[in-house]
Amino acid sequence: MPLQLTRSWSTPELESLRATAVRFLETEMQPQDEAARQRGNVGHAIWRRAGELGLLCTDIPEDYGGGGGDFRHEAVIHEEMARRALTGMSNSVHSIVAHYLLNHGTEAQKRKYLPAMARGELVGAIAMTEPGAGSDLQGVRTRAELRDGRYRINGSKTFITNGLLAGLILVVCKTDPAQGARGTSILIVETRDCAGFRVGRVLDKMGMKAQDTSELFFDDVAVPQDALLGGREGQGFYQLMGDLPYERLIIGLAALACMEGAYEATLAYARERRAFGQAIADMQNTRFKLAEVATTLTVGRAFIDRCVEQLVAGTLDTATASMAKLWGSEAQGRVLDELVQLHGGYGYMNEYMVTRMYADARVQRIYGGTSEIMKEVISRAL
Repeated sequence: MPLQLTRSWSTPELESLRATAVRFLETEMQPQDEAARQRGNVGHAIWRRAGELGLLCTDIPEDYGGGGGDFRHEAVIHEEMARRALTGMSNSVHSIVAHYLLNHGTEAQKRKYLPAMARGELVGAIAMTEPGAGSDLQGVRTRAELRDGRYRINGSKTFITNGLLAGLILVVCKTDPAQGARGTSILIVETRDCAGFRVGRVLDKMGMKAQDTSELFFDDVAVPQDALLGGREGQGFYQLMGDLPYERLIIGLAALACMEGAYEATLAYARERRAFGQAIADMQNTRFKLAEVATTLTVGRAFIDRCVEQLVAGTLDTATASMAKLWGSEAQGRVLDELVQLHGGYGYMNEYMVTRMYADARVQRIYGGTSEIMKEVISRAL
């Protein structure tokens, strides 16, 4: 059966935005997706086009060049991209960077960077992970020393989404290594003509082939003192923790939308594909598998929609957001495995959307905090 996709938080205005997003994705982004997958990035033009259409920073206030909406506006765009396996333009990371600036930046930082991000002229990235520090952010070794009124950054980062195309990078570093977590700060680095900054390899990943995920190197990169996010040293860990519900709900929401898109595609495939003289959709095993998936998605939609409403109301706590991320990413892996199986041999071919979704989904249980970290966060709140 087709899924009931009515969302409890939607409005006519949001559905109008959805229609704009769908037109953009299907007429401008989808036709370029295979080339972007071969190239390893979507290029800057598609970012600028998304900005022209008002599809970037939709929940940033109009005073800072954004759309003036709330998380629901972002949700619409994240959903429609995920439903089509369009992972090359990581609008989610871009939005998260914009929120670090909105929630923690100085007034000057907001006015300088947010309008350019909303226009797609500056692509945002956040550089947290290092070769020796993933989930353990206290293990960050990148250092920034204040000398003669400028911070000098030295270190390396890896697995950085939007790393190749980023014009603005929030760099998590130690400004006072002796203080541990309390010595962590975030510095704003503009990459254009930035001496000492270098993008290393665009990494060859299992999935998300169109997305530029890169190594970054900082060799005595000098930034002015006012590049310190929020203007105070030692606030980095607090700033990172404060925006986790927003980030983790995006991942859970995208996981659900991806499953919904894969389910619809598999349902259509099963009705057309014939074996032993009948459509495979008429076989009991197929019908039962699709029934199980439809039930999972219907139940998941109720939970994720509630989380969206809570985030908009300002009541979504870290534990519940972690549940959304844990449930969504784990269910995504199980559901896509079942849907690939229903495609038979074609489920192993990259020309089929569910195949690309299957490979793309694996990282959902890793980035934004691993499933194991999510369980730890949830268990502490019990």
